[in-house]
Amino acid sequence: MTEEKWGQLRNRLLKTVGQNNFTTWIEPLEFDAVDGGVAVFKVPTNFMGNYVSQNFADLILHELSMSGEQVQRLAFRVAANSPARPAEPGAAETYGGADGGVEVMAAPATAASSAGKDTLEALQAAPLDPRFTFDSFVVGKPNELAHAAARRVGEGGPVTFNPLVLYGGVGLGKTHLMHAIAWELKEKNPSLNVLYLSAEQFMYRFVQALRERKMMDFKHLFRSVDVLMVDDVQFIAGKDSTQEEFFHTFNALVDQNKQIIISADRAPGEIKDLEDRVKSRLQCGLVVDLHPTDYELRLGILQTKVQQQRETYPDLRIADGVLEFLAHRISTNVRVLEGALTRLFAFASLVGREIDMDLTQDCLADVLRASERKITVEEIQRKVSEYYNIRMSDIIGPKRLRSYARPRQVAMYLCKQLTSRSLPEIGRRFGGRDHTTVMHGVKRIEELKLTDGQIAEDVEMLRRSLEA
Repeated sequence: MTEEKWGQLRNRLLKTVGQNNFTTWIEPLEFDAVDGGVAVFKVPTNFMGNYVSQNFADLILHELSMSGEQVQRLAFRVAANSPARPAEPGAAETYGGADGGVEVMAAPATAASSAGKDTLEALQAAPLDPRFTFDSFVVGKPNELAHAAARRVGEGGPVTFNPLVLYGGVGLGKTHLMHAIAWELKEKNPSLNVLYLSAEQFMYRFVQALRERKMMDFKHLFRSVDVLMVDDVQFIAGKDSTQEEFFHTFNALVDQNKQIIISADRAPGEIKDLEDRVKSRLQCGLVVDLHPTDYELRLGILQTKVQQQRETYPDLRIADGVLEFLAHRISTNVRVLEGALTRLFAFASLVGREIDMDLTQDCLADVLRASERKITVEEIQRKVSEYYNIRMSDIIGPKRLRSYARPRQVAMYLCKQLTSRSLPEIGRRFGGRDHTTVMHGVKRIEELKLTDGQIAEDVEMLRRSLEA
């Protein structure tokens, strides 16, 4: 077949496969020869040869047959001097036939393939923090499901749920769990190719590959990993080209039964400007929420961190009640909590004092001010009315129907727990009620929490929603 004939055949393929597929997969093919019923093409990478063989072999064979060529199969050879050689220990020759089957024949390794391997190793751009292991992760009720799911993935073996999506607010442990999974997998199987990076790094490498015209290398590298971990996936929302490439990478890895772990600050369905097809793929696995920390979990984290700090400051003493005070006052972000403890130990060491309540309040005055509860009575009333699907005026108003009285008591209880307002002030915000009415409502909810599971669940859900 002449070059002119191949050019005509390419034009027909363009009309069939479309401009995007043609530019990506057909245009880079370089016709070499027809030998013994085999049409041989040169390709930039072995990955491209595999892909074309699996997806376009039948179409190319049909067009060759229509052109009068006696061809039974296709062969794709990676040119020995190709600068875009794939990152593999050896080059390969891939044969594709009408049945879509693929046969790979190994060829000797070259300096170019070694260079490709270096590129793959350089792709491990996001370093793993040695502190973030399962042993150092403090487990509590808000994160026990996420921890159990991460443990299961870290065990390796057959993929049971793919992808694993961890989502939650800032400082709740998503990144810690992802690092812990990576450490566990690498410890159990050092040869496993585990790639951890942020969504921003994924986008950066995608743009870099476009700019340098190395998309085939990019596709090959990301599709050759055994485990792909992408942190803060909400970053690619609204970036259409990056989302499209992420979508195709996701599909390729799932088809190969490779494990994918994703983290985000919100549930996939709630990420604005994330394409529906990407949301759908993320939601097809196990989606786990890391809830805001509760008092017990924060206290457990502080106790663990104190033991770590004692390695640096073995002689420092910490007075009773300090950890409980911090766990109560700093409730939004574990990183802020850990930072506060680090500052306390450093300050106490410098001034040579025991860590007591006076030193704590002096040292952490700015942190404690920033962490003061800002939840208002009006916000609680609005949340409760939305939760129970009643009007806010019914919570404040005089109606004593059970369908209004119980939500009103829940709102009063939450006001007492989550704000610094006095009982008389809370009563005034609920239609001018007496403080004894508020006391009765708070006591009633405290009793019902012990006997009525639905009330206990309602109060906990509302508290988490208000503190989130």
